[in-house]
Amino acid sequence: MKLAKRGRDRRATLSTSQVRVIGKPSQSCIIGLFLGAVLAACGAAPGNTTDSELSESKARQVRSGIEVLLSDSLHLVQGQRVGLLTNHTGIYWAGDGIVGSTIDALHEASNVDLVALYAPEHGIRGQEQAGAVIDSGRDERTGVPIHSLYGEVRKPTPAMLEGVDVLLFDMQDIGARYYTYVSTMALAMEAAGEQDILFIVLDRPNPVRGDVVQGNLLKPGYETFVGMYPVPMRHGMTAGELAQLYVGEFGLEVELHVVPLDGWTRDMTFDQTQLPWVPPSPNMPTLESALAYPGTCLFEGTPISVGRGTDRAFQWVGAPWLDGVQLAELLNGYGINGVRFEAATFTPRDAGDRKFEGQEVSGVLLIPESTDYDASKTAVAMLLETYSISGDNWLWAEAHFDRLAGTDSLRLGIEAGADFAELTSVWDSETQAFEQLRAPYLIYP
Repeated sequence: MKLAKRGRDRRATLSTSQVRVIGKPSQSCIIGLFLGAVLAACGAAPGNTTDSELSESKARQVRSGIEVLLSDSLHLVQGQRVGLLTNHTGIYWAGDGIVGSTIDALHEASNVDLVALYAPEHGIRGQEQAGAVIDSGRDERTGVPIHSLYGEVRKPTPAMLEGVDVLLFDMQDIGARYYTYVSTMALAMEAAGEQDILFIVLDRPNPVRGDVVQGNLLKPGYETFVGMYPVPMRHGMTAGELAQLYVGEFGLEVELHVVPLDGWTRDMTFDQTQLPWVPPSPNMPTLESALAYPGTCLFEGTPISVGRGTDRAFQWVGAPWLDGVQLAELLNGYGINGVRFEAATFTPRDAGDRKFEGQEVSGVLLIPESTDYDASKTAVAMLLETYSISGDNWLWAEAHFDRLAGTDSLRLGIEAGADFAELTSVWDSETQAFEQLRAPYLIYP
């Protein structure tokens, strides 16, 4: 477990830049509070774990944070009134191949009082489209009240946190700056700190690897819900690691615990974890979509469709006026390592943005040949060529594009005729600086 010290008395004497992790996992037996693998390596068996559960755990490569909590660390929440920020991705292996729900597990756990649920964008069940307002209500199965954090408010109010002793976060992030689940996490951390409530992240893998960092850094003045802090488009961190970074570098003040993953290494993609894949949102159907998303999400601020409502959303871009064969040839000419383009036609469905809904459009399909291809730079090439081809058909959604890009310089550079090298010239140095900044907050080898 990773710990950031707490308390209003501490805030006067300890700057957030002094907060550092303790108990990093390594190949040796070090301080690893609540991490079953470390306990086992030290010769101590984790408590409350049956032989069959241990056998199944060994057969799988990775255990999620909720699994570690339930098997090793339930005392963190026993005797406490628990609030849970989660959605349909809050699941775990319950044994014998059965997938359980974090909500149900905590509701049924001994001496744990689950008193409140908090719903992010897309809702507690993950079925709502991007931008759709989420209503408060009650969970049908448990009867626990649900507070919406994607409606009138996005940060829990004091009233929403009344009677809560500890606030848990358990959702599958995508690994891209724009994805709003970690923004909701940051706002919830801030609210918990203001109310002196312990905040626990039940960690999950970064599905697109933790050893790859790509794209530009968000610039001052462009902090929004689709990018709250100066991190790259593809940040290469888990939610727990990001939470530690937010406390240590960006001024969030809260008592923070991270219940870590067991068995995850930074070079893993989600398909290598043997954890069950559940689309984190309606238009994130596959790992391939997640790999493309740090780049093609930028097209949300353009007139070009990314295939929302299809089974390959964010893997392709298209519009009625584009020639897919021509576009594929132009893009393959960039010689970007690890990805190629094929001409394609597709039909966007009703999926939030309504771009060419029900209309067959022409464009390209991104075919990943490596999981470390640079989706962010790939998107710049795609933007340059679609902008050039589109002529009068092009219309920026300027404010939204700039929010996603974290700057107006990308849009203005494209309009001014800057080439690919000019537009991305500082990105590598920015990501290198970020990798140095994030280093003290990384949990996994």
